[in-house]
Amino acid sequence: MMKRVFGVNKEKEKQPPLTSIEEASNRSTKRGESVDEKIRKLDAALTRYKEQIKRTRPGPAREAIKARALRALKQKRIYEGQRDVLSSQSFNLDQVASAAEEIKDAQQTSSKGQGSRQFNRSFMCPLIGTCCLPL
Repeated sequence: MMKRVFGVNKEKEKQPPLTSIEEASNRSTKRGESVDEKIRKLDAALTRYKEQIKRTRPGPAREAIKARALRALKQKRIYEGQRDVLSSQSFNLDQVASAAEEIKDAQQTSSKGQGSRQFNRSFMCPLIGTCCLPL
């Protein structure tokens, strides 16, 4: 009865969780590019407003154009702040990805070093007769 009166919320589709750091970095880069596009559009609008202000005589029409230009300028500043945040996020994600890659490389290098020491002990020492490598 309550569902009929008040209705039921539709289930929203949840986005799948990110599977890798590269994927998250790509998403933030893509969002940054869309913000850059919005900034370019606002720049074009601001140049149009500037030309209109030059052409109109002082009065209410010019003041209205100035008000629109100020709103566009405020919006541009907001988008620039968002772009800075997204670029710093992307940079941080790239740093984390490179650090993870370095750790993997270091682990592989150390495991290869252990394998070569075991190889030397097992094959070279019997030829010489005594073990020359430290345990």
